[in-house]
Amino acid sequence: MRQKYFDKLVNILKDRKLDALLIAPSEEMEFIMGHNTHLCERFQGLIIKSDGTYFYICNLLTVDEVQAVLGPDIKVYGWFDGDNFIDTVQKAFQENGLIGKTIGVNSTERAFIILQIMEAVNVKFVNGKPLLEEMRMIKDADELDNLRMAARITDESYEELLQFIKPGIKEADIAKKMNEIFKAKGADEGFTMVCSGPNSSYPHYNDDQRVIQEKDVIVLDWGCKYNDMCADMSRTVFVGDITDEERKIYEIVLQSQEAGEKAAVNGAYIPDVDKAAREVIEKAGYGEYFFTRLGHGIGYSVHESPDIKASNQRYLEEGMVFSVEPGIYIAGKVGMRIEDIVAVTENGNEILNKATKEIQIIKN
Repeated sequence: MRQKYFDKLVNILKDRKLDALLIAPSEEMEFIMGHNTHLCERFQGLIIKSDGTYFYICNLLTVDEVQAVLGPDIKVYGWFDGDNFIDTVQKAFQENGLIGKTIGVNSTERAFIILQIMEAVNVKFVNGKPLLEEMRMIKDADELDNLRMAARITDESYEELLQFIKPGIKEADIAKKMNEIFKAKGADEGFTMVCSGPNSSYPHYNDDQRVIQEKDVIVLDWGCKYNDMCADMSRTVFVGDITDEERKIYEIVLQSQEAGEKAAVNGAYIPDVDKAAREVIEKAGYGEYFFTRLGHGIGYSVHESPDIKASNQRYLEEGMVFSVEPGIYIAGKVGMRIEDIVAVTENGNEILNKATKEIQIIKN
C-alpha cells in the first residue's frame, strides 16, 4: 500500500461518514495498492474500511497473485467459477461488519455487478470516485517538482517538433516523434494527439492517418510522464501560411487562455475562472464554438480533479494543479487550442509550461 495516500483515504472515509470503499481493478487500484490485476467479467475488488483495515475478494484464479502482493496477514476471499460469487461477498461483508453499511465504489466497477450484490446483500453503494480524487488532488513538493520536469521536457520537445513537421508526413509520424523525443530526454511516453486540417475541429480527435498538407492548421496536444507524473500541453501551429480569419481566432483563444491563467489563483472560485476565459470568446462572437470545460486536473493521470468548469463549485487551493485550455472548434472546418498547466501557489499560481505561445508558421 502507498501508506501516505492510504492514510489520507481512510481519513476521507471517516470525514464523509462512509463505512468502506470498494476498488475494482483500475489505475486507481494500482495507485493505492501498487498492483493491478486484469479486469474481466468476474467480480473482484479491494475493500478498504474506515477503521483502516482492508481485505480482497476475487476469483480463485487471482487469489495467489493478490495474496503475494498483500502479504499473508491480509485476508483474501476466493470464489470458484462453479459457485455463486455473491455467497463469498456475503461471507466477506458479514465477517468484516459491512452488512447494512454504506460503501463507496470506484470508477471501473460495473453496474451489473453492483446491482447483483445489492439485490442479494444488505448494503448501500454510493459513488466513491470523488473520494479517490480528493485523496491525491493536492500535490506535495516532490510531486510538484516532477510535474515541473515533465512540463519542461514537453516544452523542450516543441522546438524539435516544429523542425520535424512538414507536408507529406502523417499525423502518426508526428505523434511517434513526440514519444521519441521524450525517451531521448529521459522521460516516459505519454499522451499524444495530432489533429490536422479539418481534424483540428474535433477536440478529442481519435485517429492519426491524415497526411499533413500545405495551409493546414494543426492542433498538437501532448505530454510526457516523468517519475509517474504527467504533462499535458497544447499548441496550434500553421503550415505554410495563416489566413486573416485564422489569425483572428488564434488571438482570441490566446487572450482567453491568458485570462483563465490570470484568474486561476489561490482562493479563486472555480466557476469564476471558467467565466474569465469563456467571456473573452463569447464577447468575440465565438461562444457556441467553445463547448468544452476550461481545464482538468493533472498528476499521476492526465485527467484528474479538479475540473475547471462552471459546475465545479469549489475554491482553488494551494497544491492543486490543472490545465487551462480554451478552444474554438468549428466542426469540419478548423479548431484551435492553447493549453498550459497551472499550479496554485500560496500567493497566486505558477505556470508550469514555458513554451512560446506566439503564432508559429511552419515553412519548409
